[in-house]
Amino acid sequence: MMKKRKLGGGRPTLTGEVGGGESMRVSVRLTDTHITTAKLLGDGRLSEGVRTALELAKATVGAKAAGRERETQLKGTYYEFFAGGGMARAGLGSGWTCLLANDICEKKAAAYAENWGKDHLKVSDVYKLTVADLPSQADMVWASFPCQDLSLAGNYAGLKGERSGAFWGFWKLIKALAKEHRKPSVIALENVFGALTSHGGKDFEAIAKALVSEGYAFGAVVVDGVHFVPQSRPRLFIVAFDADIPVSTGVLADGPTAKWHPAAIMRAYAGLPRKSKDAWRWFSMPEPRQRMKTLADLIEQAPTGIQWHSEAETERLLGMMSLINRQKVIAAQASRRLSVGTIYRRTREGVQRAEIRFDGISGCLRTPGGGSSRQTIMIVDGPSIRSRLLSPREAARLMGLPDTYKLPVRYNDAYMLAGDGLVVPAVRHVARHVIEPILDARRALKKAA
Repeated sequence: MMKKRKLGGGRPTLTGEVGGGESMRVSVRLTDTHITTAKLLGDGRLSEGVRTALELAKATVGAKAAGRERETQLKGTYYEFFAGGGMARAGLGSGWTCLLANDICEKKAAAYAENWGKDHLKVSDVYKLTVADLPSQADMVWASFPCQDLSLAGNYAGLKGERSGAFWGFWKLIKALAKEHRKPSVIALENVFGALTSHGGKDFEAIAKALVSEGYAFGAVVVDGVHFVPQSRPRLFIVAFDADIPVSTGVLADGPTAKWHPAAIMRAYAGLPRKSKDAWRWFSMPEPRQRMKTLADLIEQAPTGIQWHSEAETERLLGMMSLINRQKVIAAQASRRLSVGTIYRRTREGVQRAEIRFDGISGCLRTPGGGSSRQTIMIVDGPSIRSRLLSPREAARLMGLPDTYKLPVRYNDAYMLAGDGLVVPAVRHVARHVIEPILDARRALKKAA
């Protein structure tokens, strides 16, 4: 049964039931060709004119439904260490089952519990955990171990530093699981780009040796959050898997790819000892779809948790800009359109400067306690120039979190949660194209045995 109707007084739309495994209601907006055909043949033939379109719509709806079903199918079980607010969990998606989430920070753990529940949450120093705290056997272990000692903010103390050294507390548990024959099939590690070069590459080499010593093959990719959200945030993802798993060529490449293996990865690989090189794999992932949103799309019109700067404060920011950065503001005013820029305060030749960008992309979010300033935005609309700190919700949006995600009430807590977190769709991309196919290969191997 088909009915012709109008949408908002515009072009007529045909609506009807399309049969199949289940009845689906489909609406097809008529094209000029359909309307012309209808005029020539009479309205009685209209439904025939769009039958093909309805069949295409049926196929599209079916494909989308199948895609949603695949996304919600059980992908595996996992432990999440250094869990923060659960952004890895958000990226992995509902098809994954978390058996244990661990973090040492009470404030981050509170945000985790608020959004994901606390049934599997254990707030503790990773060094104090034992395998008795780890239930069952997880298919995968995720660890976004602390990055501070691998970055400039932590003065490059490396894996011997107090914070990034927590990796070894985590690794102690992996070794203990192996002794109990509960070794995870996949280990995913995430950290800052600097993990490749910390201590001249020795820290990355130490991680590689640890993985190989437990029988894992491994590889690494650098994924920039800017492919998914308007934030420049390159991060290193190391994925290790049981060397006995026959991974398909769709996941592995013969060599490096420019998109995922920058020069820093090539140098890190070249510096590995022979045994680690033999265990190395080059991962292949498709390029992400083009990012649709810019920074301006994520800005709150009525920000919560933050106040606008006074005119004097905005003038002070402008006064801290070099001539080049001041000219960027002038150009934004001359464009006669709303422009949103992000500002970082930096010290140049002993002088504190405000540096701005208007390219629709945010600089990398950093933690207030990490030695770097919080991000300030400047909104230019013709002669009007206003400034303020990035709001907590805007920071969360830049990490790919939905607006339903519950943020801490205090500004610094919310900002630190985001600044220490992962870009959610970047996690999903790595999981979908590397981790999940590896686990599928493992299941196929077990089934064939």
